[in-house]
Amino acid sequence: MGFKRSRVQISPARFFFAGIAEFFVSSNKMRSMSDSIKELTAEICAFRDARDWAQFHNPKEMAVAIAAEAGELLQHFVWQDAVQSLDRVSTRRAEIGSEMADVAILLFEMAANCGVDLGAVMRAKLARNEERYSVAKAKGSNKKYNEL
Repeated sequence: MGFKRSRVQISPARFFFAGIAEFFVSSNKMRSMSDSIKELTAEICAFRDARDWAQFHNPKEMAVAIAAEAGELLQHFVWQDAVQSLDRVSTRRAEIGSEMADVAILLFEMAANCGVDLGAVMRAKLARNEERYSVAKAKGSNKKYNEL
């Protein structure tokens, strides 16, 4: 069952990603994704290296930190229905953006530490999701690919 805003049915995943897209578009922060991933990752690693923190950033610690920061992001939406969540994004955009940045910074660094080309694996995952969630089967549905 998806969330409802006005008369439009929105699945939980689509609601979440629509909110992310709205944040980036409305704040004019969207640039070429592949260029910005590489540039941001280099800035993140330079920040880490200047402080000699790489020694503490093993894969397990990075995964734990990502989960913790994702929990802080989630706190903004606990007990909020879809409409309240959208209102919360409008009223707390800076705080929510800051939590999103924490998650992204850690994720970008973890990918670099693990030798994962984040842009490439994201494109591969999107291609796989195109197969799993074809428009013909998945349009307007919030079912998982194996339930379509």
